Amino acid sequence: NSGVISLLSPLLLDDVPTIQHTAALALGRLANYNDELAEAVVKGDILPRLLRSWSDQNRFYKKAVAFVLRAICKHSPQLAQAVIQCGALEMLVVCLEDFDPGVKEAACWALGYIARHNSELSQAVVDAGAVPLLVLCIPEPEIALKRIAASTLSDISKHSPELAQTVVDAGAIANLAQMILNPDAKLKRQVLSALSQIAKHSVDLAELVVEAEIFPVVLTCLKDSDEYVKKNGATLIREIAKHTPELSQLIVNAGGVAAVIDFIGSCTGSVRLPGIMTLGYVAAHSENLAMAVIVSKGIPPLCACLIEEREDHIQAAAAWSLGQIGRHTPEHAHAVAVANVLPTLLALYMDIRSSEDLQMKASTFVTKRALKNILQKCTHLPALEPLLHDAPPNIMKHIIGQFSKVLPHDSKARRLFVTSGGFKKVQEIEAEPGSLLQEYINTINNCYPEEIVR
Repeated sequence: NSGVISLLSPLLLDDVPTIQHTAALALGRLANYNDELAEAVVKGDILPRLLRSWSDQNRFYKKAVAFVLRAICKHSPQLAQAVIQCGALEMLVVCLEDFDPGVKEAACWALGYIARHNSELSQAVVDAGAVPLLVLCIPEPEIALKRIAASTLSDISKHSPELAQTVVDAGAIANLAQMILNPDAKLKRQVLSALSQIAKHSVDLAELVVEAEIFPVVLTCLKDSDEYVKKNGATLIREIAKHTPELSQLIVNAGGVAAVIDFIGSCTGSVRLPGIMTLGYVAAHSENLAMAVIVSKGIPPLCACLIEEREDHIQAAAAWSLGQIGRHTPEHAHAVAVANVLPTLLALYMDIRSSEDLQMKASTFVTKRALKNILQKCTHLPALEPLLHDAPPNIMKHIIGQFSKVLPHDSKARRLFVTSGGFKKVQEIEAEPGSLLQEYINTINNCYPEEIVR
């Protein structure tokens, strides 16, 4: 408001290098504060002055210029585009070849802030020739440079398979994979993120990541002391598991499912979300893979997520994964039912506070069609009896319908149905004479002697 930006602008051309450098830093800090100030810097015609004869300047000035560019770019795609239009990309790419690691690092930061907005801006960074030079920064000795180079490659890769392929073609995967065991947690976060962003797009890209021999090394990240390393490691495994049965089988063979199950039990909140999703993706592919999740005791921690978590999207993910495990055969459905998870799912389905997505995922088990599907596959119906005490009428009818089909043919189920109180509950239901529900109740009652019915 005091007109400081217009006063700083001529100082960028001062004869004293320290004044130039300090003026640039001041502009960077102003632009960094919010998008209005960043726009004021752009509209003040300062960028051309900043970039004039930068190549002749010392490393302090180059770092300060890169900082100003980064501070402007971070706010919006429009501001990033304004930076590109003034010719800053070429300067930043040249800075990646600078002798000074601090200049390289500052350039990486700015390029990352440009690339993260959208695929068009990422493509502009690629077209300027930045990717091969970013990859060369990964093996450099300076840890801060490694981190931001990996982060920028992640930001470029995330938008499309084509951009990810460009990063892969520059040899990024091998360089990134070597850093998974680096002791620096912040570097591991960025490396795992970059590999995830590459692997997520297609089977081919996921296979290239796997071929870099990231298994079983990446499983150690699930036990890391840093929460973000754990989460990003689980995310990478999820992005690989989702593509094909073969890739999921490879994860199982490496001990990945057991490691993911331990991981889910060792953390809470959004950190455990990619692990929850991984189990669902693995189980979705085939009966055998779903059974591998069951045998590894994957159902109890998923049930715990439904009860412990309060975030709708985490509960929805757990419900979805349980659905993927239980949908294959009677054995699979039985494994889900005996974990006593169905009453919890029913409660979530009926809770008016539950989001539409959570209700939809829970309805895998408890809506008319899906419940019928699950119950027909489930031979251990007494495990479902708790639903008789809480289900709304439309769902109650379908549960009792399933009991009426199974009880006449299963003496053990008949016995358990009485001793657990399920049969007593059926007697308390007031059904309309001649209705389908009354027919179901009559069929159940006919399985027992009259004195037991009384």
